[in-house]
Amino acid sequence: MRILLLGEYSRLHNSLKEGLKALGHEVILVGNGDGFKNYPVDYSIKAKWCTSKLLAVPRQIIQRVFKLDIASWEQGIRFYLWLPKLRGFDVVQLINESPIQTNKRLELYLLKKVVKQNGKLFLLSSGVDYLNVQFLLEKKPQKSLLQPYFENPDLKKEYQYVLDYLSEGNLKIHDFIYQNCVGIIASDMDYVLPLKENPKFLGLIPNPVLCADLPFIELPENNRIVIFMGINQWNYHQKGIGYFEKALATIEEKYNNRVEVIRAKNIPYQDYITLYNKAHILLDQVYAYDQGYNALEAMAKGKVVFTGAEKEFTEYYNLTEPVAINAKPNVDYLVTQLSFLIDNPQEITAIGKRARTFIEQEHDPIKVAQLYLTRWGF
Repeated sequence: MRILLLGEYSRLHNSLKEGLKALGHEVILVGNGDGFKNYPVDYSIKAKWCTSKLLAVPRQIIQRVFKLDIASWEQGIRFYLWLPKLRGFDVVQLINESPIQTNKRLELYLLKKVVKQNGKLFLLSSGVDYLNVQFLLEKKPQKSLLQPYFENPDLKKEYQYVLDYLSEGNLKIHDFIYQNCVGIIASDMDYVLPLKENPKFLGLIPNPVLCADLPFIELPENNRIVIFMGINQWNYHQKGIGYFEKALATIEEKYNNRVEVIRAKNIPYQDYITLYNKAHILLDQVYAYDQGYNALEAMAKGKVVFTGAEKEFTEYYNLTEPVAINAKPNVDYLVTQLSFLIDNPQEITAIGKRARTFIEQEHDPIKVAQLYLTRWGF
């Protein structure tokens, strides 16, 4: 079977591709590499001309004056040039509702072309989209990436990219995809909640994780406890990094030379991985119900990850012991959880081993790929 995967920003489609190929299928992945993360793709649509030094200043001027990013147009043009090769696939799966990340009119035009020249269309709910944002704005979930915005409307500019999913241009794309897709698949529990009653919802399929590329790292218990926190300025508030920073300040003062804290900001994926490899504990996010890709990869390496691990998650997987620490937007709670681990390093080892086993059992790429094939109707 021929499968076309459009978009990538977390290694989800890369890992799924490996699982599908192992089952004997032909898979092509198209994307822009997700900026500085530079994930591998088969056909790249990454802007090159408009991000060159020569056009850096004109691009900034055009962006400020006309509110237009010419790099996004270039991505759309590059995708258009690949269209002759993007035909005759049995299945097309979109990483989200804007997998090409170009101008909205051009995005809709290109998606119509893709749908016309291929077989079944499926949509992944693995990030913000129209239905997800609509649900979050109703303030139904206990935890939400919009919580900082609700508490401080002055953050509207930082949340504009999220709120834009309700714009007229995005709504047209959503309507087209919804009307033409066979179904919608959620990648974790955070995306299940908005879709529970939706007639096109095909259920949750866990993120595939390539454990073979993520060796388990057993760290000695007698050394200082190393805590790693990655900071991405574009989702600082959405991840709740401020709560982690305040908790870490208390922990560093309380434990002094018993802990080492590594902070990394806006660095490429490979550099990020190198830095966190020696960490015992990784601080991921506070507003989630389930783990995203960053957390899953760290868990595969045996790290204790502060991330989403709410009751909905533990019940779904029938977990009786923690495989991650359920983070909350509460500094005192985070300090208590970190202190317990530092005072009881054997728990770090135990949780790390359970985390690795959990990833191997529930996120195996071949097992996950088979689930996708079943939901796709093959």
